[in-house]
Formats: sequence, C-alpha cells, structure tokens
Amino acid sequence: MAQSLAGQNLKYLRKLRGWTQEEFANKLGIKRSLVGAYEEERADPRIDVLEKLGDMFKLSLDDLLRKDLSEVKGNYLAKRRQQKLMSENNLIHFVPVKAAAGYLAGYADTEFIDELNTFTLPMLAGGNYRAFEIVGDSMLPTPSGSIIVGEKINSLDDAKNSTAFIVVSRNEGIVYKRVEKSNRNKSKITLVSDNPSYQPYQVNAEDILELWQAQMVITKVASQQRWDVNQLASLVSNLQEQVTVLKKKYN
Repeated sequence: MAQSLAGQNLKYLRKLRGWTQEEFANKLGIKRSLVGAYEEERADPRIDVLEKLGDMFKLSLDDLLRKDLSEVKGNYLAKRRQQKLMSENNLIHFVPVKAAAGYLAGYADTEFIDELNTFTLPMLAGGNYRAFEIVGDSMLPTPSGSIIVGEKINSLDDAKNSTAFIVVSRNEGIVYKRVEKSNRNKSKITLVSDNPSYQPYQVNAEDILELWQAQMVITKVASQQRWDVNQLASLVSNLQEQVTVLKKKYN
C-alpha cells in the first residue's frame, strides 16, 4: 500500500508543477519510461528517487510513502493545488510543430493534452485557450515560428468571416488562416492566407476537428518582418483582387 501511494504521489507532484514525464525524468535523473512505470504502478519508486523527490518538494519519506498528498489539507501542496485550480481557465497548453502530428490523433485525449507544456497569460480573460507554433510564410507579416494563442470556438456557426483561426482538420492538419463562409454552400469553408502570394482554398466543413480563434501572437523581436512602401502597395492590390474574386464567388 505504501509503495502504491508513492507512485500516486509522484504522479500528483509532477502534474502539480505541470511537467511532462520527460521533464520530470530529467529532473530526477532517471529514464522517462521509469516515471511511466512508477505512475502506472508497474514498478515501485526507488528510495534514491524518493529522496530526490522529497528534497525537491520539501517532503519527508514518510509523507511520500504513507500519505495521499492529493488529499492533504492546509499545507504547501494544498495551497499550490488551489492556486492551480483557480488559474485552470487561463491555463494554455502549447502545441509545438514537433507535436503537430501527434495532436491530430490525440487532440481529444486528455492524457495526451495533459502531457503538453502549459503557460498562462494574465491579460487574457477566463476561457479555453491553446497555443500553436506555426511555420511558413503564408500568413506574413506574421513570421514563421510565431506562437498563435487561440480561444476555442465550439461551432463553425460562431466563426465570423475574415477572422483568423487555427484550423485543425483531418486532411489539412493544423493551419493558421482566415475563415470565409458562404451562405449558399455551408458544406465547405474557404481558408485565406494574409500573404497574397498564396491562393485561397476550400475544405469540407465536416472535416474540421477544431477551431481556435486567434487572440494573441507571440514572436521573437528579431524575426519581425519589415515591409517597404512597394511591398505594402502590392499587398493591398493583391488583397483587393482576392476580395473581388470572393465577392463574385459568393454573390
């Protein structure tokens, strides 16, 4: 029973800090597979691992072996847990490019989502947010490598035309585009790039898995794009042409 509690407590403490199993394993100086084995109670945490865990969280071996820390009241852990619950609505899970393929399969899996790194932004109101790393120049002047923080939109009906979204779909994967809907053909939506060099294209509405309305863009200062007058004039001209084409298409 004591060893079982140790594995449960190890998992609880990891999640309390928002660490992935890989990050936790590195801090403890062990393999990630061992963390998984401890948390799933396929193996008992070694004493040296428990000692490192105790030093990390200022806990005794008796605490780790004999107490269910998720139920302990009035101490440091309980306060941390309460703080985490209070900020849960603003907790933002981050999907880097390297996790994009896995996200398509695990976007609805709470265990997969729980393994993603998280952060908070104090300027955002309560809501369901997620952050995605984008690559490519289709949404210039937003540069490749930017992080788009989006708020979950539960229905395509709630999406406003010309608004930028992270669109997660079965065939296109994860893309950052502006959405255009047609009243005549609700089975498809048009995805439009800010960079006029990229032509708009359509996707089936039924293939869309998630919509995250862009709220903030996080990017490195050094990667900010600069535009000269000729580039801006060309951009405006091309955008006007695209708008004209879309109006003719939908009217």
